[in-house]
Amino acid sequence: MRLLLIEDDRKAAKLLAKGLQEEGFVIDVAPTGEEGEAQAAVNEYDVIVLDWLLPGKDGIAVCRALRAREVSTPILMLTARDGLADRVHGLSTGADDYLTKPFAFAELLARIRALLRRSRLVRPAVLRVADLTLDPATRRVTRAGVAVALTSKEYALLEVLMQSAGEIVSRTRLVERVWDEASEVIDNLVDTHVSHLRKKIDRGGRRPLIHTVRGFGYRLGPPEELVDA
Repeated sequence: MRLLLIEDDRKAAKLLAKGLQEEGFVIDVAPTGEEGEAQAAVNEYDVIVLDWLLPGKDGIAVCRALRAREVSTPILMLTARDGLADRVHGLSTGADDYLTKPFAFAELLARIRALLRRSRLVRPAVLRVADLTLDPATRRVTRAGVAVALTSKEYALLEVLMQSAGEIVSRTRLVERVWDEASEVIDNLVDTHVSHLRKKIDRGGRRPLIHTVRGFGYRLGPPEELVDA
């Protein structure tokens, strides 16, 4: 899961990003409203955590601008304003939830996960391809009913591939969804992670599901022409 954190307090942003990364999230951090809006407009995120009080363009203006651009990503607004009128104002601009500072990290995490559950109501809760399953709610992966232990990066790669099952997924898209913008990722690194994932998913003589499409990227599903299994 990839999150965008728009927060000008660098110390707070660093602590939040570290905590969320330890929970398996990929985090991009923007220190201003303008930068956050630009990132949210061009990248695909699962949740945006947006501070209200930002230098320059504040969180309310950013939220309003993103909704005007038809960016439907769930937005969790963070603010020290705790009045009813403030909460109503924040939600009325397009935010999906509102969390008042100071807050416990556990509550922030619970709010984020609740937004993720709501956003998944429009698609199957459990992803299935042949005898491979991935449950986003529990992060449990099974092949032929047997649990498969994955690292956080392997899990994120598999989730992207399963969400686009049958389609070719480019290395660029995998990098955009699995690594944050601060990471320097080369094709060989992507290939290495996918290779490790493939060994776990297709081990034991099982029918191969993860395929390399030379010159394009990867595809998850039954073998097809132009595929180097």
